[in-house]
Amino acid sequence: MLTDQNLNFSRQKVLILIYLPWVLSIITQLDPIVSYFVAWSGSFYIFYLTLFSKVKFIPLDLPLTKQVMRPIVLIQLIFAGFMCCTSIFYFMDHMGYEYFNKKSIIPFKVNELTYFIAKCQRMSLLAHAALVTGMIVQIKQFPIIKHKLNLNLDFFLIWLCVGCYLLGATASKIASVSQFSFGLINISITCSALVFVRGIVQRKRGYIFFGGGLFVFNFLASTLTGYKESIIINVIIISFLLYPYYKKVILTLAIPTIYILLYILPTFASIVRSQAWSGQKTAVEARKAAFNAVLTSDAPLIDETNWGFLTNRLSEINMFAKFVKHIPAERDYYGLEIFKNSLLAIIPRFIWPNKFITESISMERVYEARVAYKGSDVSAKTRPVVDGYVSAGLFGVFISIFLYGWLAQWLCNKAEEWFGGYELGCIVMFNAIFQNLWRGNNFEFLLNNIFYGYIAMYAIFWMLKRSNTLTELDVYKNTANISSI
Repeated sequence: MLTDQNLNFSRQKVLILIYLPWVLSIITQLDPIVSYFVAWSGSFYIFYLTLFSKVKFIPLDLPLTKQVMRPIVLIQLIFAGFMCCTSIFYFMDHMGYEYFNKKSIIPFKVNELTYFIAKCQRMSLLAHAALVTGMIVQIKQFPIIKHKLNLNLDFFLIWLCVGCYLLGATASKIASVSQFSFGLINISITCSALVFVRGIVQRKRGYIFFGGGLFVFNFLASTLTGYKESIIINVIIISFLLYPYYKKVILTLAIPTIYILLYILPTFASIVRSQAWSGQKTAVEARKAAFNAVLTSDAPLIDETNWGFLTNRLSEINMFAKFVKHIPAERDYYGLEIFKNSLLAIIPRFIWPNKFITESISMERVYEARVAYKGSDVSAKTRPVVDGYVSAGLFGVFISIFLYGWLAQWLCNKAEEWFGGYELGCIVMFNAIFQNLWRGNNFEFLLNNIFYGYIAMYAIFWMLKRSNTLTELDVYKNTANISSI
């Protein structure tokens, strides 16, 4: 029998152990190369400890393989993966390597930048631990579900897919509510993918054609945008949905898929952007040219484009290092300034016509740190770990990312509580509406997305409850099995 005391002890045990790599990286900081690699490998230790070890603290209502889209798995892997693990390419480039091959016979010498990179990696590791801490504090090992869906889930997903797409398309054309369109369209895309996967599992052709057709259409549309992120997001959604049922297949395809995404996709997206955005060709023509280029181009072209992407776009530790060099040596910490601007950014423009442009004000600190220069065609917005640092240093990193993880898990709990559990609550509502939490954004945009995302989620819940599509359950019936475990 599990008691509150047992659960708290289990929670505390993992929360203590995840900070050991960070402590070790601090101890070894006099040697920046050793300290960097200790901090970099520390994130893999946290992945193992929180997802695969005996001391992991996760919800117990489902096996781990069937809850991979909850924050402790999906958001941790993506957010911490980008923040902590991708820096290896930039660091190896800094040490004189390209694709792990030495570019020069001159021995590498530790310099000022080496220390800054190692310091940033240590703070990223601390942020990873803080993220997981926030999630684990909010995790309920026996999630509370207060409502049930009164319709067949597959039928409802189809209805929701069509309805949200139409609402999202309409909202995108109305300036005052256009920000709601992204969440609604994401719900539609996620529903189509889930219907497709459920159709495969249940061997129902109608669901396969409906869900698969819509998902493939959206995937092809994402290849016209010139953005890598939209393509990667579609791959992540379908992979994580299929994983619980086809683990061996997904794991077998993981390496070649990652190779394509990291090696070929940067060149593909670059060609689409350069030709379609400049007006030289239509988006369809640019996509065709990109396909031909990556299939027939010689390796040096792809290598050059890809290495630049891996070192300076996939990994953002270069930006982080510039901020660490700039603050507090050249400028004091921002304190609560960024947070105040984030709160002001929530105010709708029809209420405050003279409100600042969020993009402009968030780019000011980028210009101050000379990460980018005014007039350049670059949008180099900061990530949460950087905003945490520039606000209050190491303390700011820990507090901001702890709250990030805490809030992500709380929102997931609320979605499952309102929408009848994991599939509709976590997979569809939480991950579609709050998709920005996967990788994060600067504080101004992030807080705005969370605030209006919560309003959108509650509005959908209210409408479904009013129409009796969702009805209230007796909470005690859902937790009665706890005493028997």
